[in-house]
Amino acid sequence: MRNVSHALKPQDILILLKIIAYGKTGNTNWQQVPLAESLNISQAEVSQSLVRSKYAGLLDGSGKKVMRLALMDILQYAIAYMFPQKPGAIVRGIPTAHSALPLKSEIQSEEQYVWPSAHGNTKGQSITPLYPSVVDAVIKDQDLYQLLALVDALRVGRTREKNIAINELKFRILNGE
Repeated sequence: MRNVSHALKPQDILILLKIIAYGKTGNTNWQQVPLAESLNISQAEVSQSLVRSKYAGLLDGSGKKVMRLALMDILQYAIAYMFPQKPGAIVRGIPTAHSALPLKSEIQSEEQYVWPSAHGNTKGQSITPLYPSVVDAVIKDQDLYQLLALVDALRVGRTREKNIAINELKFRILNGE
């Protein structure tokens, strides 16, 4: 018998957020292959992620619908502990956390946080994204980009930034259906 781990991985959060972003565009009948391609993740990784998310109660029995309250609980109370991040060296990249929309319009800060990327044109402290393919995926999907930037605010932000990010995530995730 194969020993299978059902512990969540960073790509699980990415995939769940992508499914939510799909719903915002009206695509509730998504398929694994296009999902994998949009995130630059293998179809096998997507399949394994969906199994872990179903096991954790983050997807319904069909594996198609995100259990939004459960995901919000993880984001609000656990993401900073599960996948912690500390700002690093100054690099060029794509803005994230409070340096990206929607928080950028509410929080004024001299500090810039970025995902390191040759595609970016902002200099700031580097933040390692939840998963390496995030940088390429967000270039194609603004809804996903904003969700991931809000998640990064929970991973690296101060109390005020976290509180604003939580409220924004609740609005976007819980009111999505």
